[in-house]
Amino acid sequence: MENEITESTGNVFEDLGFEGGEAENLRVRARLMAPLERSLREQGITQAEAAEELGTTQARISELTNGKIQAFSIDALINMLDRAGLEVDVNVRPKNA
Repeated sequence: MENEITESTGNVFEDLGFEGGEAENLRVRARLMAPLERSLREQGITQAEAAEELGTTQARISELTNGKIQAFSIDALINMLDRAGLEVDVNVRPKNA
């Protein structure tokens, strides 16, 4: 049996079958979650301490560290990044550029 290789679109969520806007929304949320989760891990704090720092619950931090992308809105992630002392920079460009 030979493996078939399919070229990526550049958006893993699109590759998984999510439609245009939904795929892009998931991609953006994943890109916001990664530095937040990395920052918390590097601080070496507990989920309870992270929840207090970010003004949320331990359960929400658990969702974050477990990559539950659909549990978070872009607004909520930006607010959490701000509370973590991280700045968000927005870059918009034409598709496939």
